[in-house]
Amino acid sequence: MTNVFNALSDSWWMFYDTFWALLFGFAISGGIQAFSTRTHMLATLGDHRPRTIVKASFLGIVSSSCSYAASAIAKSLIEKGADFTTAIVFMFASTNLVIELGLVLWTLLGWQFAAAEFVGGFVMILLLSIILPKVSNRTEQAERKTITPSESVVLSDSTRKSTWHDAAAFTIGDLTMVRWEMLIGFLVAGLAEAMIPTSFWNHLFFQGHGLVSEIENVFLGPVIAFLSFVCSVGNVPLGAALWNSGISFGGTISFIFADLLTIPLFLIYRKFFGIKLTWKLSLVFWVVMSLSGFITEKIFAVLKILPKHHALMSHAPHFGNNMTSWLNLIALFVGLAIIWLFKGRDSSETSPYSIDPICGMQVEKASAASTLEHDGKHFYFCAPGCMESFKDSQSA
Repeated sequence: MTNVFNALSDSWWMFYDTFWALLFGFAISGGIQAFSTRTHMLATLGDHRPRTIVKASFLGIVSSSCSYAASAIAKSLIEKGADFTTAIVFMFASTNLVIELGLVLWTLLGWQFAAAEFVGGFVMILLLSIILPKVSNRTEQAERKTITPSESVVLSDSTRKSTWHDAAAFTIGDLTMVRWEMLIGFLVAGLAEAMIPTSFWNHLFFQGHGLVSEIENVFLGPVIAFLSFVCSVGNVPLGAALWNSGISFGGTISFIFADLLTIPLFLIYRKFFGIKLTWKLSLVFWVVMSLSGFITEKIFAVLKILPKHHALMSHAPHFGNNMTSWLNLIALFVGLAIIWLFKGRDSSETSPYSIDPICGMQVEKASAASTLEHDGKHFYFCAPGCMESFKDSQSA
């Protein structure tokens, strides 16, 4: 019972340390999603030229998503005419190159990890743009339907400008969407810290063998992510626990990047793309995530900015007159303001946005992954799985 209490205590204080970073990160992301114009740009992703890859990366960054929603959006883009490689790049950018992830990494692990998110993220995008066109072909991909900018305009209310109410709805939707992933991530991290002996991790992660250790660690990171069932921002606290337990810098980065390589997502990919392409994608993802962690570590080593110690950032496990407490208090007031704005949002049929009735994510109607008409009303979903859950709930 003592170990369980210590685990829960570690989980709580880890969350307490990162509350402000999570809230500010999601709030900034919500504003970017609301005030950036994506509809026309999404209709121009029909190839994987460098310019289009850059465009898809930017769209991913401003379209912060959990791993499940990101995979569904990528599938939807492919069906609407986007190039397969470009859609996968969009998916990676929307989960690995987002503000909230960087802030939480900085808070829990330090600025080097936050910087590594972007350095390694762009390395991943470069590797994907080179490798994916060689391992996939059009006959293995889902049927695609070309969508033009004019069609996109018809689907959305292009004359209506986004408001801070819309930004608040994106923030609330994103937080609602990943709430269980974050909860599981903090709990698993606390349990790993308190209940798994350091000797186990020392035997699992090679240390002191130079290049062999570096390679083993970066290729083992995604394997642990695959088995952990934790994705999105929830990966970060568990990554912090692994770093504290002895995995290398590159191994930690490759683990955090592997939020798109978990057992549930593997099953989703199989439904989207078929078993043959899913195996190919999983192998490519594993190699790309591992290589990105390895290359990022080497870049940081050359620049002499690698973290020197396997330890978490210093924390203040108490309430009081400290920076964390003040930042959390400010974040609390910001959160209350966001809730107030969310309550006053436009929820009419003419709004270009809708709330997914299953996961709570705010969905842009023009680019919703799935839509359904039920009892004379249109519903919009971030993923086909949410639509299926909705159908089941209505038929029950």
